[in-house]
Amino acid sequence: MSNDDVRIIKKYPNRRLYDTAISSYITLADVKRLVLDGVDFQVVDAKSRDDLTRTILLQIISEEEEGGEPIFSSELLAQIIRSYGGNMQNLLTDYLEKSMDMWAEQQRAFREQTRDFMDSNPMTMLTQIAERNLAVWRRMSGVKGQDEDSAGQRRDDSTRDSPRGAGMESSARTGGRKGPSRSRE
Repeated sequence: MSNDDVRIIKKYPNRRLYDTAISSYITLADVKRLVLDGVDFQVVDAKSRDDLTRTILLQIISEEEEGGEPIFSSELLAQIIRSYGGNMQNLLTDYLEKSMDMWAEQQRAFREQTRDFMDSNPMTMLTQIAERNLAVWRRMSGVKGQDEDSAGQRRDDSTRDSPRGAGMESSARTGGRKGPSRSRE
């Protein structure tokens, strides 16, 4: 991504944030909205041009932690503080980043599955789930269903609908004999 694609926000000495893309002052809540919307941005000091993005993001996290239900427990924060300066700091950074990437991917997959479930006919979905569960149960118990052959494979239902298939099926039921079956007494 080029620097042209990154939205620049200038931080002035009076602590105000100026969004150069919309030529307007914004608040931390506006910056949080940019994060939630996935907008790439960089916060720079208006005079020195130093990158202040991390500082602003930490400010947002701090406000979120104080506002409602915190994500970081005191013990977790203490463990993070203990990790600074040690030889494992870079390893912890990589681990946390990869963990958050995996968490985001799992959340995306969950939302997609939920959306697919909600978009489909619930009865069709429940029927499919029930059929899968029944097939698993049959395989585990060794019970064959009506539509399965001796190998446990589903038979092709199209043979039952054709006249030739019907004859083959009835022939199979009578043991290969033609004509009415006679019972022996």
